[in-house]
Amino acid sequence: MSFLTLGHRGVMGVEPENTLRSFVAAEAAGMDAIELDLHLSKDGALAVMHDAAVDRTTDGTGPIAGKTLAELRELDAGKGERVPVFEEVLDAVKAPLQAEIKDVAAARALAEVILARDLTGRVEVSSFHDEAVTEIARLVPGVRTVLIASRWGGDIVDRARAAGAATLALNIRRLTLETVEQAHAEGLKVIGWVVNTQDHLRLARALGLDGATTDFPEIRRTGRFTA
Repeated sequence: MSFLTLGHRGVMGVEPENTLRSFVAAEAAGMDAIELDLHLSKDGALAVMHDAAVDRTTDGTGPIAGKTLAELRELDAGKGERVPVFEEVLDAVKAPLQAEIKDVAAARALAEVILARDLTGRVEVSSFHDEAVTEIARLVPGVRTVLIASRWGGDIVDRARAAGAATLALNIRRLTLETVEQAHAEGLKVIGWVVNTQDHLRLARALGLDGATTDFPEIRRTGRFTA
């Protein structure tokens, strides 16, 4: 069974997260796929940023939804990098992408790009929100989807199936063999996040996970040799 390694917001352990610089570094490191996050700007652009506000990752303040793309472009996202939009990431790297959407509105905007550029084979869509997963699957037939959870109950596999997700992305610190086996029995893949240590990598292997999301390129290299 192949074990996939996803670069978390690029390789955020060594480069500014969710920037073109970070994504290019993730691709150069050989990541199997690159994970990123999407919010809608005030004028409807798919801005690549994790938080709902720009405060933590840029030199600006305030919510993304309250700023136009032009205003976002004025911010420094680290090492002189600018806040990218999704389309720029598509052009900057060739690697498969896992795009996390924060709400249903972002799902609709992302669906338009996927359909216009025929990206169902390259872009997998993830979300913590069941309704966003359901919506993107409705809008883009055949798109691969992922339900993310940090804390969950015994119904997590049923939730994924109801939302039409093919994969679960679950917090490695709370993941149990029982959940993994239940998901696999229902034909779902399971990815652990965030795997940044050798102990967590060994745990991911012991649990029989299908992959891991990591901040560091060396996890990808050592993961190829970890039993």
